[in-house]
Amino acid sequence: MSLPRTMAAVLLTGHGGLEKLEYRTDVPVPRPGKGEVLIQVAAAGINNTDVNTRIGWYSKAVSSATGEGGAAGFDAVDDVDATWSGTALEFPRIQGADVCGRIVDVGEGVSQDRIGERVLVRTMLRAPVDHRPFECWTFGSECDGGFAQFTVAPSRETYAVRSDWSDEELAAVPCAYSTAENMLHRAAVGAERVLVTGASGGVGLAAVQLAKRRGATVTAVCSAAKAADVTAQGADRTVDRGEDLVGTLGRASVDVVIDLVGGPQFPELLDLLRPGGRYAIAGAIGGPIAEIDLRTLYLKDLSLFGCTFQQDEVFENLVGYVERGEIRPVVSRTYPLEEIASAQEAFLTKGHTGKLVLVPPGSAA
Repeated sequence: MSLPRTMAAVLLTGHGGLEKLEYRTDVPVPRPGKGEVLIQVAAAGINNTDVNTRIGWYSKAVSSATGEGGAAGFDAVDDVDATWSGTALEFPRIQGADVCGRIVDVGEGVSQDRIGERVLVRTMLRAPVDHRPFECWTFGSECDGGFAQFTVAPSRETYAVRSDWSDEELAAVPCAYSTAENMLHRAAVGAERVLVTGASGGVGLAAVQLAKRRGATVTAVCSAAKAADVTAQGADRTVDRGEDLVGTLGRASVDVVIDLVGGPQFPELLDLLRPGGRYAIAGAIGGPIAEIDLRTLYLKDLSLFGCTFQQDEVFENLVGYVERGEIRPVVSRTYPLEEIASAQEAFLTKGHTGKLVLVPPGSAA
């Protein structure tokens, strides 16, 4: 195909509120470098990390929940540590951790046979850090991502997907499902009792599906209004997020906690775990600061897993689950790329179940 010189894209111009998202139609189309592919984006999912990166929530200067600064940003942000990697973000940046699209060009060293493949990009990239363990770049943070008509990615981390799902459904997979699968992988979840917090969101709903795939009995914490939706995705039981969890479920009633919320409920989650239980966390939208009674940790022989870095098999296995139809995302609504501010405002209300997805102009999605 003949590639245009410019494209539509959303530029993040700095840390702050929604006004920092600038939709432009004159952004140069990137060119794939050595070992890279150029992807025409068909759809791009919205994630908490897009909001957290925009508002600088990863900075240790911020101690409140994501929602408190999600629309307007925070007054005090230290740019130096306001990213996944702890290195200052370079602006302008094209965000977007989720991409579904087709390869339209390849760089040096990549087979021309890849052109035309429908693909997903691994969110936690390892190629830019030479595959060193526990280091990674986040697509759409440390490098430009999918909130554009075109994007580039390392060929070896761009996976062809053979599926009859829509582009929007596939775009709901990379960030949310790899985050959830990574937590389950790190905690070695099997056919046991699992509690998932924030279970109606993109990652939480993915965790429910993926835990059920592993044979787990899943208790999901969500609002009462979304309980039926979460149950429909495989939860064996739902508990209202405002309930006394220990009073409702009982102490030592859970083998594994998959936590996406953090905040003040953290001590209660440890009380739910049986002796020898495991706790995995990959998000703290309820607040990054929590108290811990160290006696609970060591007297119960608990294992705690912080989950960001992903081993290669996590995403590779996920593509297999998709191709075999073992999971299926819930897409609540799609928005044109130019309406990203409205989409993120809707995202922040948490009124939806599953994922919100952006579609760039000219997409067949």
